[in-house]
Amino acid sequence: MTRPARSKLARLLYATLAYVSLGVGLVAIVIPGLPTTEFILLAAWAATRSSPRLSAWLDNHRLFGPILYNWRNGKVIQRRAKVSATLSMLLCAGLMLTFLQHHWPVFLAIAGMALGNLWIWSRPEHACPARHKLSSPEKSA
Repeated sequence: MTRPARSKLARLLYATLAYVSLGVGLVAIVIPGLPTTEFILLAAWAATRSSPRLSAWLDNHRLFGPILYNWRNGKVIQRRAKVSATLSMLLCAGLMLTFLQHHWPVFLAIAGMALGNLWIWSRPEHACPARHKLSSPEKSA
């Protein structure tokens, strides 16, 4: 595990990033279109550099803990999370196209969601089994 930053200013900045990311991640649970997983991953990364207490809380959380464990052990995103993210982004894109004027910010947001979705689906869904080093056969004399 990464050690917290040595400088107080660096720890403060990492802590601010961790708490803001966690807040956005929590809001993203109920707001379609905002990616929960990415903000929780960012919060965990910043927490390891600023607050061992927050880091431990995230690691042991019943919802966030498994996400973080999977990410740290193979950069895995489960299919259920991928489907949920995709449906959320589709709903958000549909709402924007229905209720907002079709100007460049709407298309930019939809393009951002599409790129995020491509990245999410490029991640593995299961951890690869641990690879064992094969020892070379001993040479017989």
